[in-house]
Amino acid sequence: MSDLAAQLDRLATPHVAPPLDPGFRPASLWCKAFHALVKSSGKAVKIGLAIGRSDGTVFRLDTEMLPWSDASAAVNTNHVERLIKYQLWMKGGSRVWIAGCVPLAAKIAEIYSATGSRAFDANLMGDRVFGEPFQVKACGFDELPAASEPTVSIGGNWKGCRIGFDLGGSDRKCAAVIDGKTIFSEEVPWSPVREKDWHYHWNGIQDSITRAAAHMPRVDAIGGSSAGIIVNNEVRSASLFRGLSTEDFDRHARTMFSELAKTWKVPCVVMNDGEVTALAGTMGLNDKPVLGMAFGTSLAGGYCTPQGTLTTWLNELAFVPLDYRIHEAPRDEWSGDVGCGALYLSQQAVGRLAPCAGIEFPDSVGLPERLAETQKLLQRGDAQARQIFVSIGRYLGYAVAHADSFYALKRILILGRVTSGDAGSILIEEANSVLKKEFPELAARVIISVPSEKEKRHGQAMVAASLPPEK
Repeated sequence: MSDLAAQLDRLATPHVAPPLDPGFRPASLWCKAFHALVKSSGKAVKIGLAIGRSDGTVFRLDTEMLPWSDASAAVNTNHVERLIKYQLWMKGGSRVWIAGCVPLAAKIAEIYSATGSRAFDANLMGDRVFGEPFQVKACGFDELPAASEPTVSIGGNWKGCRIGFDLGGSDRKCAAVIDGKTIFSEEVPWSPVREKDWHYHWNGIQDSITRAAAHMPRVDAIGGSSAGIIVNNEVRSASLFRGLSTEDFDRHARTMFSELAKTWKVPCVVMNDGEVTALAGTMGLNDKPVLGMAFGTSLAGGYCTPQGTLTTWLNELAFVPLDYRIHEAPRDEWSGDVGCGALYLSQQAVGRLAPCAGIEFPDSVGLPERLAETQKLLQRGDAQARQIFVSIGRYLGYAVAHADSFYALKRILILGRVTSGDAGSILIEEANSVLKKEFPELAARVIISVPSEKEKRHGQAMVAASLPPEK
């Protein structure tokens, strides 16, 4: 461990630490300490970053670092690599330009190569999501492409007989909506994540839509909310389909939502569940901007801008780095990376922290069941169960502070099964305690809230019904 790394680790020690995870080093505090170190050096090096897609979309984010040397290389690389990682999963792209330091660009290219530690991210963002090899390029500041970020006006269409569905890792919800009024809603448990037969997913979705359709004279449109990366109704990556072979995913899952439109012969628009969360928040709160965070089997995110529009961003917060601890942070089994969002703000966090609280489950008990049992313990006043949600709430506070470096924040809407019952109020209380202690300016500006219990469980499907345009 270098002297600089150890120094930053100490400076990133939280004042409001998660009681079950004292080793946690929030990204927000680490970055704050790093920027202070750069400023105090009097030798800040400007770094220009751009992330782009083959369609010409470009996102820009500039930063500063210490002068490149053997002593500073590790912390400089960590700072820039983690920023790029956040931007990739927040906004999405397959091309990275780095201006200001050729050795840094070479190191980042190595990390995001087919044999590097971020090979998962490079492969998924490259070939699987954006259809081209992932690339990192060193360039001069005059070669950095200008930002070009389109926005999307979508949702809020209520005319006619509409069906909306919301697909999660432990249940699927569906609503029948006529001229904006929900006349039927239903939640059905399912377990799609490990399922190896694509028919399970197709038949489940069809079953929910059919049951909703039975309550209406006709079906004019279908809208959907689903975990995963969805571009133009096409599933590019989703934990819901992790059990499928690559062949079955490409042949059946990738185009599943387009097939729904053909089968029902109506317009069908499906978006990431986080985007629908943000849209629901903007509609329900009559306020903006809104960052939505769904604490489910994984962590989904979505964002409505200060202008009230959705974006073409991915907002896959499950993979954004939130923990910068030197000693290895919890590792995500899918991506292989450490310290990422889903391990701190989802059912996975509950499962991970339960043993730390002295609550043991047999290996055969899944995450939804572990969450349900932990929430029962919380309801009965179990102090150790409460510590789990206190810890997650403090994670949330530091995660919001880090998100403020990337989003314009005003409203944070949290939902998902982890927020059900008393847990939601604990999460908000603890997150606010972090903001008041560590980030008072942000505490005065940002409101964190949860929707009503009914809205949390079924509102997402209703809002999804409004996605397809009116005829």
